[in-house]
Amino acid sequence: MTTEAPRPAEPPPPIRVLTVDDHALLREGIASMLAQQPDLQVVAEAGNGREAVEAFRLHRPDVTLMDLQMPLMGGVEATLAIRAEWPHARIVALTTYKGDVQIRRALQAGVSGYLLKSMLRKELVEGIRQVHAGRRLVPSEIAAELAEHLLDEALSPREIEVLRLVAQGGSNKRVASLLAVTEDTIKAHMKGILAKLGAVDRTHAVTIALRRGIIEL
Repeated sequence: MTTEAPRPAEPPPPIRVLTVDDHALLREGIASMLAQQPDLQVVAEAGNGREAVEAFRLHRPDVTLMDLQMPLMGGVEATLAIRAEWPHARIVALTTYKGDVQIRRALQAGVSGYLLKSMLRKELVEGIRQVHAGRRLVPSEIAAELAEHLLDEALSPREIEVLRLVAQGGSNKRVASLLAVTEDTIKAHMKGILAKLGAVDRTHAVTIALRRGIIEL
């Protein structure tokens, strides 16, 4: 009596990936990189947050790679929209910026991981597998950026609004006029902003705020 040899187990289906970025060349680069991995498959691409939400509805990917700075709808807003419908969606934020405030916003929106675009060649493939397996993806460089400002006092929404107008070139008088307040009120806001950011002057405050992702131009 002969017995049949056990059939080899079939490999699991590939991890289905949606890539979202407003730069087609980056999407092509990611697709080329993932095409070399038998367990990964790009199923769709999107060029902005609105397209990302529609592509997610259509394809239901296992992992979404989400750029944060995009026209029409940014990555944080798209992440919130997707997770409002699919709370268990696994999304990895991709960005060129490592500012702690931007990182925190993305994590609060529900991303499962965060990668700088400069890290993609070395960390993207394994990062996708890690997130798909249900683990968090926060590289040490990102964690260190978060830890550095963990105890910093956050700017209020009004202070952020003032600083954004200052970054656009507004004088105290001009900002006061735009916000319908007195110039002394703006000076008081700027004093608080400098203290919270550890800045020596307006220009320094804007530089810090841009680097940390508090404001964008």
